[in-house]
Amino acid sequence: MSMPSSQTGHAGSHVSPSRLRKATLWDKLLANGSVVSIALFFLVVCIVFSVITDAFLTAPNLLNIIRQSAPLLIVAAAMTFVITTGGIDLSVGSVLALVATLSATALQAGLAWPLVILLMLLLGVIIGAIHGFFIAYERIPAFIVTLAGLSVIRGLALLITGGYSIPVDPASFFTVIGRSWFLGVPVPALIALVVLLIAYIVFNETPFGRYVTGIGANAEAVRRAGVDTRFTTMFVYILSSAAAALAGIIVTARLGSGSSNAGQGFELEVIAAVVLGGTSLFGGRGTVVGTVLGALTVAVIANGLILAHMSPFLTPIVTGTIILIAVWLNFRLFRGAVRGK
Repeated sequence: MSMPSSQTGHAGSHVSPSRLRKATLWDKLLANGSVVSIALFFLVVCIVFSVITDAFLTAPNLLNIIRQSAPLLIVAAAMTFVITTGGIDLSVGSVLALVATLSATALQAGLAWPLVILLMLLLGVIIGAIHGFFIAYERIPAFIVTLAGLSVIRGLALLITGGYSIPVDPASFFTVIGRSWFLGVPVPALIALVVLLIAYIVFNETPFGRYVTGIGANAEAVRRAGVDTRFTTMFVYILSSAAAALAGIIVTARLGSGSSNAGQGFELEVIAAVVLGGTSLFGGRGTVVGTVLGALTVAVIANGLILAHMSPFLTPIVTGTIILIAVWLNFRLFRGAVRGK
């Protein structure tokens, strides 16, 4: 999507084609550099845990990591779109919890499992549309809207359950989504793989993906090019909440119960995965491949700490530290990129 020269720089200024080519080349080098960096970091983390624990590199443990990281991978893929626009969605953990409680409740009430899945995905779409409306059309900051959503949605989940878990009948076909295997691979991992492939293609090969990147870089220029930036912005929040709903379905099916406490701190893990993968918190740059590596890194660290018999309370400390370091590096790297332009 080409932009008029008057929209790529300051009003009345002229941006030469050579400057545009340099910026594009720099963007590509920067994106590739971030992916390479997280790939190396991921490799180092795997080597460290392979050395200090005997069980890390075993096939059952690796498959367990993939299965448990499926919800994180799914929501992180959608969050990549949100953060690339320059937004944030803090409500994904609460949406996961609400879907977990409602799906278990609906199954107990006798609703057919396919209908439950459709209703829960529709719920995610509705929540995302509400968030997106206030953010895109009412111009309320995404942080405020989704922070309010985090509180309200989690409160609804607690109100429904009273703080207790709601069991799912183990004989229900619903549990197959979270517990079954296909060709030696966990079904949740296969679902995550399909979502990631779709996210990669949409982000990199479609006009919508280019609009998402353009909104994060220069929303006004994209709007003047004829793109409905408000609807595009709203739609990324629909994707985020729908992905969180899908993650809630998978978690409920795997655990065999729905709990209002599900997804506590999940939004931090998702944001850590996306930012660690190289997506700019300032918008305008994102990478689905980097997000995958970031999510797997977060999952490996959590798994490795458990295998090393360290306190489970270290996991949020390590995750928080990762976020701080990633945001710091992100800020320094992308601030330099903006100045370079």
